[in-house]
Amino acid sequence: MPLPSHEVTYRNARDLILYGELAPGEAVTIQGIVARLGSGITPAREAIRRLTAEGALRVCDNRRLMVPELTMEQLQELTYARTGIEPQIARLAAVGMEPADIDALERIDARVNAALEAGDIHAYLRENHTFHWTLYAHSEAEILMATAASHWLRVGPSLRIMVRRDQSRPLPDMHEVTIEALRDGDYEAVGEAIHNDILQGHSHIASGLEPAD
Repeated sequence: MPLPSHEVTYRNARDLILYGELAPGEAVTIQGIVARLGSGITPAREAIRRLTAEGALRVCDNRRLMVPELTMEQLQELTYARTGIEPQIARLAAVGMEPADIDALERIDARVNAALEAGDIHAYLRENHTFHWTLYAHSEAEILMATAASHWLRVGPSLRIMVRRDQSRPLPDMHEVTIEALRDGDYEAVGEAIHNDILQGHSHIASGLEPAD
């Protein structure tokens, strides 16, 4: 059964935020969403209402809507929240994964690496999200995943910074470590790899939030 138009508009608008097509600090209007997504005014208004309630959009003093710019304090909160929840989701997911599931995850990671090598920010963010949520889906932990999804909406736009940072000293690929741990059946190592993956990404974001010299 096709999704209702308001749900399609919400998901498409959400993806603009998740995949960095709306940058931190960028103004968002109903008319802009209508023009960008080709939706009606009512579905666009409902999508904006939901995204505002989820913290993905913020109402400014002048009543304008914008994509929030993270503060260092907010990033620290998100780091605490994400590293507390997502590694546990990953451990739960690992228990039920078959070799074919791990192979599929490895193919997604190849697309992550290709996007990163090409400097394609949108593709990188899309495939990185796909990697994590393909893994997490095997956990069947709906409550934990719903909470994690709200964290991703808050941090997603700032992950653009991660792709733009200097790659001259590449860090260990935590996706590869995750895949190796899955093949070894080491569930604790899977959680640790996801924990470290989050810390790496947030470290890049923190560097971008620091005042320029």
